[in-house]
Amino acid sequence: MLMIWPLVAWVLYSRLPPDKALIWTILGGYMVLPTLVVFNLPVVPDLTKDSVPALAAAAIVVFRLRDRISVLPKSTIGKMLICLFVLSPFATVLTNGDAIYNAKAALPALRIYDSVATIATQGIALLPFFLARRYLATPEAMRTIVMALVAAGLAYSLPIMIESRLSPILNLTFYGYMQHDFFQTLRFGGYRPMVFMPHGLWVAFFVLMSVLATLTMVRNSPAPLRPRYLLAMVYMLGILVLCKSAGPTIYAIILAPVLLIAPQRWQLVLAACLAIIVITYPLLRGSHLIPVDSLLNMASQANAERASSLNFRLVNEEQLLAHAAERPWFGWGGYGRSLLYDIVTGERTSIVDGYWIITLGIYGWLGYIAEFGLLVLPLLLLGREAIARRKVSLSPFVGPVALILAANLVDLLPNATIIPFTWLLVGALLGYAETLKAERLNTNLKDWKSALKPTTPRTVI
Repeated sequence: MLMIWPLVAWVLYSRLPPDKALIWTILGGYMVLPTLVVFNLPVVPDLTKDSVPALAAAAIVVFRLRDRISVLPKSTIGKMLICLFVLSPFATVLTNGDAIYNAKAALPALRIYDSVATIATQGIALLPFFLARRYLATPEAMRTIVMALVAAGLAYSLPIMIESRLSPILNLTFYGYMQHDFFQTLRFGGYRPMVFMPHGLWVAFFVLMSVLATLTMVRNSPAPLRPRYLLAMVYMLGILVLCKSAGPTIYAIILAPVLLIAPQRWQLVLAACLAIIVITYPLLRGSHLIPVDSLLNMASQANAERASSLNFRLVNEEQLLAHAAERPWFGWGGYGRSLLYDIVTGERTSIVDGYWIITLGIYGWLGYIAEFGLLVLPLLLLGREAIARRKVSLSPFVGPVALILAANLVDLLPNATIIPFTWLLVGALLGYAETLKAERLNTNLKDWKSALKPTTPRTVI
């Protein structure tokens, strides 16, 4: 399947416009390609379900469409963040030249080769970002993204229903292996579907994106089509319940009224506020400003089992933060060096769930600011434009797309649900924000010239 997908991408680019072909190359690959399968080739980075669609799309754009892709944003901060994101592994390697020994094995020291491989991996991860900034930075593309999520969710609902009834068997049936621990699929007296994704949490968040997209279409579609989208919304809410994940369900309950009622500008401002919470979360967490005890009390009142799981995560985060503080700026690097191990047995004692603590432990504050700063940048820029452009209409779809991305970023605090489609949304919204800023500056320049234009004096007789 990984070898066939470039041919699928070629067909998509042959029959669809570049914007739709890009969306379905990335989104379709995420939906159907096998997870955990890796082509470990020499010199080049590993080829996986995350990298193959992006590489195929980039190759087709460059060699078939013969288009040039700009890799640096217009903003100075964006340029700095991309350079920092790609080049920060060098600093991590240079500060981790020592091996780490425990009772079981030795964790190897980092080499220059590791930084080269990581830089290549970082660059490939950004390919959907670069391509989306080029092809999806228009109001029409925002609507195309929303419609693609609606169609993808409806298409995925059938395998989700099959696995919720029969257990997660599709990946085992088609690819011959279970992609995760079967025990974790047991939830609330039934099964949590995984289909072809890494875990049930990934499936649940994918369905959440589709639910938010159908809500958007209920509000912004023509009156004759609204009953259909309303029916699709109710149906997808039922599919979300079948996923048996509390987090995405809570996100849907909170964001549904915002998408249905709130003005476009308030949607963008809310997305920017959520982005600020995400980027500052490690600082707040390390300073003990997050009301951990209140969260545990609320969870214990709802479900004792979930409260125990949350407490385990929070204690684990405290230990990992203390370990990360020993090398705060550039992190511990890979090979499991950022994790904790038992002194006597050498067994690993920490479990890493949140993507923020993974990034902070491996790459330190430098890598965290680079990656998460780049992820939240378009939401902050769109929030600024929403405040500055009071007399100019915005696309009715940019606010929902921004909220979908914001929900994904919030979910990176408890989970590691970052996917290539996340970077695609980041690139699309950043390109749209740059377009809005250019229009605003052009309008201000015209107003300024008009104010300075001399008026014709009246003739007095």
